[in-house]
Amino acid sequence: MVAVTAKTVVLLVTSALAVLTAGAQAQVPLAVAPQSQAQPLADSKLLSQIQRAAHSLNYAGVFTYQQGGAIESSRLAHGFDGQNETEKLELLDGPAREYLRRNEDVQCLIPEQKTVLLEKQRGDRFPGLLLSNTQSIDENYSVRPLPQPMRVAGRTCQLIDVAPRDAARYGYRLCADIETGLLLKAQTINTDGHVVEQVAFTEIAIGSAVAQNLLQPSWPIAGWTVLEPVQKTVDLKSLGWNIHAPAGFAPTSQLQQFFADNKVVHQMVLSDGLATISIFIEPYLNERSDYKPLGAAQVGSVNLYGVRVANFWLTVLGEVPASTLEKFAQSIQYAPNAASK
Repeated sequence: MVAVTAKTVVLLVTSALAVLTAGAQAQVPLAVAPQSQAQPLADSKLLSQIQRAAHSLNYAGVFTYQQGGAIESSRLAHGFDGQNETEKLELLDGPAREYLRRNEDVQCLIPEQKTVLLEKQRGDRFPGLLLSNTQSIDENYSVRPLPQPMRVAGRTCQLIDVAPRDAARYGYRLCADIETGLLLKAQTINTDGHVVEQVAFTEIAIGSAVAQNLLQPSWPIAGWTVLEPVQKTVDLKSLGWNIHAPAGFAPTSQLQQFFADNKVVHQMVLSDGLATISIFIEPYLNERSDYKPLGAAQVGSVNLYGVRVANFWLTVLGEVPASTLEKFAQSIQYAPNAASK
């Protein structure tokens, strides 16, 4: 996911798919070099600066995620001591949830169940940005700093236009703090030029050491149940799956996940450098009739497509136009005999 969807929305797959939810201080100035209008612009270094700022700065504030008429707020505190990151993300709307992070290890706190879910950090969670290498970004997007500055949460920021090189993906409009390079606002732009979702700080303090109480859980979690996903890497091609990624996308992970009801779900994640597409594959059960979505559906910038292939149910979702996702989902094939040859 790009930063705009690195929000307080968590994508969960159980039997099918449920979508809801998301020391010395290093300074990372945003250097914008003027370029000729005749020269193709592919300055992914700007995005690398944004990513470094998200990890290497101390900051605390509140941001909002907006999707259509729905707005959700979250409080974020992030500390960096020169070696380790610590972070607390608190959802301010809906069920109480907090995410405590140390480097790549994340604890999701669910107070009504007195449960801690362990997971790994995604690099694209706001105000982070990049999921994969900058070469992929340069191949799939044109990154162009815009001349006019903006103000977000009381701070001046540099506008950056991230335009797709084809109609198979969305574009993005970013605003990065002039002084530090921290991403303050990000919008996802569809093929019609409309904003389909955005995330932005409404208040933010950058640079000062973050008080330790802002990084601590709101509840005494000693004695809570701790759950850790059981998963292992897998090669879907060797299992008979013929998956041709859309142009510009490449697999970044393939996992086999085990759930408490003995159900096994296979997952593949693909990325083009900013956007992601995920495939969830589970056995199809004739006695079950609630597989959703059947066909296409949409949640903000995320399109979904559900389809039966052989004796499996596939849920494909991604931050790409519906036409891209549907074409990709319908192209997936299963041929176990061919895999054994």
